[in-house]
Amino acid sequence: MITEIAPAPERTAAEPARPGRRRRAWDEVPRWQIYLPLTVYLLFTLIPFYWILLFALRPAGSTSLVPWPMTFEHFEKVWTERSFGTYFANSVYVGLATLVLTTVVALAGGYALARFDFRLKRGFMLALLCSQFVPGALLLVPLFQIFAELRMINSLGSVIIAETVFQLPLSMILISGFIRNVPYSLEEAAWVDGCNRLTAFRIVVLPLLRPGLIAVGSFAFVHAWNHFLFALMFLSDQGKQTIPVGLNTLMSADSVDLGALAAGGIIAAVPVVIVFAFIQKWLITGFSAGAVKG
Repeated sequence: MITEIAPAPERTAAEPARPGRRRRAWDEVPRWQIYLPLTVYLLFTLIPFYWILLFALRPAGSTSLVPWPMTFEHFEKVWTERSFGTYFANSVYVGLATLVLTTVVALAGGYALARFDFRLKRGFMLALLCSQFVPGALLLVPLFQIFAELRMINSLGSVIIAETVFQLPLSMILISGFIRNVPYSLEEAAWVDGCNRLTAFRIVVLPLLRPGLIAVGSFAFVHAWNHFLFALMFLSDQGKQTIPVGLNTLMSADSVDLGALAAGGIIAAVPVVIVFAFIQKWLITGFSAGAVKG
């Protein structure tokens, strides 16, 4: 049934616009009612980080609430004695390889979903969405058997493939949503000028997908950097383990070296924080654009 939308009532000269009312009401709110909750939330967020820095920078056995005298002995210990330099290099390799593979495959699949109509397309999209509800632990046994048959156990390649497969559904959905926002007429104009589909995509569409590609790639990198389960199950050689598994080795059933654990946590967190500090604008733009159906 089609219903007609009633026109909006006209405002009289004496009746101010509603947005103006909201702005005046917002201006009348005391500033302390705004800043006090924000300050409490900021303290609640930053205190755990300060506690980690405190344990990482103060000497072993100290109970001071200020990291002074400051020491870097915990960082030297985990980097050299606990092989965190090797873990760091392995994590960078796994993260970058997962980023490249996920982005390339998701770009191809997302373009197909955005530009072509085929049978069972809705069912395929539904399957991609439903796959996000499957926990990674359920994939361990079949993936372990497959990698065992391929003789890829205790290889970084097994972790890279597992991470890529785990990230592809969401990445394809995001990329397809972003490609839908690129006008199809731009590609058609390139075809008229003599470009084939691949050339038109590379020259016209691909430069416009930079925010989406950065969003998908950064999400894949951070997930591969932080993921613990696949690296723990598929890598047994200490020289091939990643940072999450290395952090687990700092804890034992008898004792926990809090200083070393805090230093290792900072080493694991700093690269991700730096990456997000540089790409946050592109990340927000990419995720918001990819989530909108064109």
